[in-house]
Amino acid sequence: MKGIIIYKGKYGATQQYAEWLSEELQLPAVKPENLTASNLPIYDFVIIGSSVYEGNLLIKNWLKKYAEIFQNKKVFLFIVCATPPTENKKLQTIAKNNIPAMLNHSGVYFLQGRMILNQLSWMDRFMMKMGARLQKDPRVRKDMLQDFDAVKKENIAALVNAVKILRPVKGDIIHSPIL
Repeated sequence: MKGIIIYKGKYGATQQYAEWLSEELQLPAVKPENLTASNLPIYDFVIIGSSVYEGNLLIKNWLKKYAEIFQNKKVFLFIVCATPPTENKKLQTIAKNNIPAMLNHSGVYFLQGRMILNQLSWMDRFMMKMGARLQKDPRVRKDMLQDFDAVKKENIAALVNAVKILRPVKGDIIHSPIL
């Protein structure tokens, strides 16, 4: 089966995850602007990754534009955001508000990203500070302005395993359950 990784990010975490997935699954990783509607039909499955910015996937409009092409393909999604994995309700809201209904996907994987305040653009830094000021909970306010880096290769394990079940990589040993 022929596959591809398509990703869009802003500060490098999504690209890092895409590169690790590319390495693990031996698939090309490309940015959506390097693809056209004529490139996409040749793939049997697609892994699509995007970071979240102000509650929206950076790849949202592109996904809507090409959702019909993906209807008969296996599509795996990975979403990179600051929201911790424990905040399931917030994560589900992000997915619901950003994934086109017509997109028949095989799973959504949330991967925590990073935020290094002094690496943000001045506008993004300003937005973070304003957002923090609007928070009533002092713990949340403090957390919003705290650097963090949760980008780790082990975060992709579940996604890698799901794809390998669909398409084993040469040399993989896939164990089937004993009945």
